[in-house]
Amino acid sequence: MDDVAKERTVAHTAPVAAAREALVSAGAYVMSPAAVSECLGTDEHGWACFATHWEDLAPDEYAAERGTRRLRRYGHFSLTRTGELTLLPHVAFVQPEQSNPLYVDVDRNFEPLTDAFVADPLLTPLLRMLGDVAACLDDAAEWSVKVHPFRVVASADSQGAPTPEGRHRDGVTLVTSLLIGRENATGGESTVYDPDGRELLTTTLSEPGTLLLGDDRATLHGVSPIRPLDTGRPAHRDVLVTTLRAR
Repeated sequence: MDDVAKERTVAHTAPVAAAREALVSAGAYVMSPAAVSECLGTDEHGWACFATHWEDLAPDEYAAERGTRRLRRYGHFSLTRTGELTLLPHVAFVQPEQSNPLYVDVDRNFEPLTDAFVADPLLTPLLRMLGDVAACLDDAAEWSVKVHPFRVVASADSQGAPTPEGRHRDGVTLVTSLLIGRENATGGESTVYDPDGRELLTTTLSEPGTLLLGDDRATLHGVSPIRPLDTGRPAHRDVLVTTLRAR
């Protein structure tokens, strides 16, 4: 992983500027796949290669206990203001206080990100771009970046719940959800709310590369369940959830 700031692949592009403006004024924003691809310098082939990592996720036993079939992995990075990105030692995932009501004070042990995922050409520029976006919310010298590739699975007799905890915060500064793919799925509508419950933004992430951004300090968010379009086959929804919090 190249940590030299002068070789950063992400600049303050027009898409990043638009995202910053929207986060400051409205608290949430959707970046189009074209805008995200422009920032990352990638194309359909790059997205297709990145999506293969979602075939190598591990079962989420904690979600299974609550009736949700979910696959995932987890990794923790530090990201400096100058773009130096470092993978931190793998430890249990703990939600910040007063965020996820289902797992208060629960240490959840997930399988780590694979070496291939960490080395993927899209990951470093993506995390650096998110650091550039988050700079509008906090002038942090260093970010704690937590990376969660998810696959939620549904069948004819079992809906898939991307957010079984319901409307919630993640206890961070910036919360993001990047759509990787959907297969045979209906539903999965993402909604961002203000603290009083008023809807600020509602969207269904349907095209790979679409990125939902939220100021987690000022909003709450949730995603409706998915169900199969063809009930004879399972459905799944693949996303990359990434959060940034000032260290």
